[in-house]
Amino acid sequence: MPKIRHIALATDTPKETAEFYKSAFELEEVGKCDNSLASGYFLSDGTLNIAILKFHTDQLGRGLDYKGLHHFGVLVEDEAECRTHLESLGSKVVMDKPEDEGNFFEVKYSGPDGVVFDISDVAWLGSEGLK
Repeated sequence: MPKIRHIALATDTPKETAEFYKSAFELEEVGKCDNSLASGYFLSDGTLNIAILKFHTDQLGRGLDYKGLHHFGVLVEDEAECRTHLESLGSKVVMDKPEDEGNFFEVKYSGPDGVVFDISDVAWLGSEGLK
């Protein structure tokens, strides 16, 4: 069964926001990012990766001033099979893998209500794999 293993929050203050969640819930900082898409911190509770990010591109069509839940990520066993299944359900790719992936490995899709989600067959930093 696929598992939710990633949540991304959009904020203008990634350092302060990450510090809040680390203090509030004893989350561990497991990484940082600073690239053309976003900059910020990755936190983990050992099961779930939470990205606290200041986005540099408008991936949702809501503007760069949007704050809050940006997207969630689902760890799947077979990405290609899942892509075929999602597209058969009418889901559309919002952002595909770039040519030069670097640390970026998710594929973003949109649900029927416009909520964006990632799929990946590689676990996010600090998240638990499939069992």
